[in-house]
Amino acid sequence: MDYRHEWKYEMNTADVLTLRMRLNAIMQSDPHAIDGRYSIRSLYFDTASDKALREKLDGVNIREKFRIRYYNLDTGLIHLEKKSKMSGLGNKQSAAITKAEAQAIVDGDIEWMREHESGLVRELYAKIKTEGLRPKTIVDYVREPFVFPAGNVRVTIDSDIRTAINCTDFLNPDCITVPAGDTPVILEVKWDEFLPDIIKDAVTVPGRRVGAFSKYAQCRIYD
Repeated sequence: MDYRHEWKYEMNTADVLTLRMRLNAIMQSDPHAIDGRYSIRSLYFDTASDKALREKLDGVNIREKFRIRYYNLDTGLIHLEKKSKMSGLGNKQSAAITKAEAQAIVDGDIEWMREHESGLVRELYAKIKTEGLRPKTIVDYVREPFVFPAGNVRVTIDSDIRTAINCTDFLNPDCITVPAGDTPVILEVKWDEFLPDIIKDAVTVPGRRVGAFSKYAQCRIYD
């Protein structure tokens, strides 16, 4: 399993204006973005005792969480993802699933998952059965993504973080989301073996330090 380095910073509006100019000057916009950005909707899973949330808040060194995600309200391409963390490094495994399969998982219809061709789908099935994982909360936000070939660097600016209240049917257009409290803008920097100095200098903002902000944890504030 390959892990990537990851930094997260909490930013204000002035920071973002400066960063956007720097990043546009040295990086390329992700080709999947529309006018430099796209929207993301995710459905996160957790246990009845909030294992994933507690491990995040307690800073557990090795942890994982599952989510289903799609972009720009396009349910024609949906991914099941497993995010793993170990000693501050991150790994993401992903498998494409259909809209019908995603809805079935949300509805609790899961027996078909046991024989699915994707090992990740079968793993989620096992975790649902053994750990009681279930849909927990919706996380919506807008992302401005930038890429840089050397070091396989990806820098993103995430804003307008929102969550649903008493709704986990994330494919339902009537499931309305609201701001997840007074959330900052989040800058994320991810890379493989090395981070080029030009990128390191560009993302350095006086007074801002690497943190551990979690959109999932933030979107649980109304529970």
